[in-house]
Amino acid sequence: MAAAPAVTTVFGALSDPTRLAIVERLLTEGEHSAGEIAAPFAISKPAISKHLRVLEEAGLIERRVARQWRVCRIRPEAIQVVDDWMQQYRRFWEGSFDRLEKLLAAREGEESDNGRSDK
Repeated sequence: MAAAPAVTTVFGALSDPTRLAIVERLLTEGEHSAGEIAAPFAISKPAISKHLRVLEEAGLIERRVARQWRVCRIRPEAIQVVDDWMQQYRRFWEGSFDRLEKLLAAREGEESDNGRSDK
């Protein structure tokens, strides 16, 4: 099995709206033949083939031959690369919000204490 692609490669492939739509469809609906993938798009079959080739080269999908059809599916490890990359930002924001919550609670406590001493 091929190594998981780099996050920049994945984002580069997903930067095109058609390719992103293809990946979203494969994620939600599972495997599809190239013809089924092409159906909802108002672009030529060669253009869809080019998009599929870009996705395959980026490691996002894999294709197999099933009789006369080329069936595409998502490579979960490629999507995991994006999730792993996003985890560092989730940790950053969660930590930032936790610190903000503590700061606001401390200030609220100070204001509450000041209000009591004035009475």
